Amino acid sequence: MPRPPLQGKAATVADAPASNLVDRFAPAALLPYLRLARADRPVGFFLLALPCFWSVALAGRTLGEVFPDLWLLLLFAVGAVVMRAAGCIYNDIVDRDIDAKVARTRGRPLPSGQVTLRAAVAFMAALCLIGLAVLLSFNTFTILLGLGVLPIVALYPFAKRISDLPQVVLGLAFNWGALMGWAAVLGRLDWAPVILYAGAVCWTVGYDTIYAHQDREDDGVLGLRSTALKFGRATKPWVTLLYLAAWVAITAASILADAGFVFLIGMLAAGAQLAWQVATLDIDDAENCLQRFRSNRDFGAIVLAAIVLDMAFAAAL
Repeated sequence: MPRPPLQGKAATVADAPASNLVDRFAPAALLPYLRLARADRPVGFFLLALPCFWSVALAGRTLGEVFPDLWLLLLFAVGAVVMRAAGCIYNDIVDRDIDAKVARTRGRPLPSGQVTLRAAVAFMAALCLIGLAVLLSFNTFTILLGLGVLPIVALYPFAKRISDLPQVVLGLAFNWGALMGWAAVLGRLDWAPVILYAGAVCWTVGYDTIYAHQDREDDGVLGLRSTALKFGRATKPWVTLLYLAAWVAITAASILADAGFVFLIGMLAAGAQLAWQVATLDIDDAENCLQRFRSNRDFGAIVLAAIVLDMAFAAAL
């Protein structure tokens, strides 16, 4: 049975979906750790995993496969769960003092005192070990490629202190799977995954700019920087440009990987989803920004469906 509504320090974290399964059903002792891992906010898993899935599927498309390699999809899914969680914990450790001063984040487990620093570090280390086990399941080229993202991940929490473009650093780290998926299938990189990666980075900068508008007032007071503050009232044109670049690059990469007209039809739907985000965005409404940010899971799923359906159609000819 679900527990009654939580109060005080145990109340739902500000940006978690209402009535999420973690808050409703998780044992009380595990709840702070699941929140620390963002299990109550699963959209980040999808945003991390989907570029991996796109890349695996496109590499399979070049080989004429009917469906993406299910084993690789599973490995990337597990890797996305644990490494997204580990990355969030690392970010929270670095930002714990800042988070305590921001309305949206002060209820998180570390700044609110629900989890100790030592326990957070131990939990992160355990997740990293699982992620390493997943990484070692890939071919040698992919293992080395995967290790290459670590300096970018390490830099990310500090980027908002030194640059107006921390979302670019996030994009570079968060979409590394667009390279790794291709490498896991083919043992190499080609232009298609590189262009896919560039498009995915633009996509992330766009959606995380929307997300960052929730914190822009607090960030301004604390002296933190973001594309939300950099773009300001010009956010809509900038996000439009970023989303257009993302759409063009993802489409071009897929065409290089032999995607056909079924994929292109799907990308029209994906483009419409991005257009809806921009057209209905209200940067002064935090809930509006959060919902548009979360809807990028739908965009990513549409792109994946377009690739997979195109694979199946081509194989049936």
